Amino acid sequence: MIKIVLIDDDPISTFVTEKLIHKNIKIPCQIFTFDNAIEALKNIYNIEPNYLFLDLNMPEMTGWDFLEEFEPSHKNPEIYILSSSVDERDISKASEYRQVKKYLSKPLIKQYIKLIFGNNDRPD
Repeated sequence: MIKIVLIDDDPISTFVTEKLIHKNIKIPCQIFTFDNAIEALKNIYNIEPNYLFLDLNMPEMTGWDFLEEFEPSHKNPEIYILSSSVDERDISKASEYRQVKKYLSKPLIKQYIKLIFGNNDRPD
């Protein structure tokens, strides 16, 4: 079973992302959602996710702050920035983090799901 963490302070975006993932991947998955990066950081080491979707603009701790603090010990999840920002500076900054696989614009769409989970869309 793959584990997916969604960190986003927008409940509608989280709901849409979660539904889209469940609808479009066929392998068993468990999705953990957090509406703030501080809580996610407290719990993520116990979850050990395979995939992480991270919003950038959140109160208290931004997605950038989260990336600075997060240091996976065993598993290195594939991290995807999922943001409504289309600012070139954000897109460029994301590429500076080796753990960030790709910068995606909200909302998550079916094509992104296929791109991300393409190799994992059926059980072994």
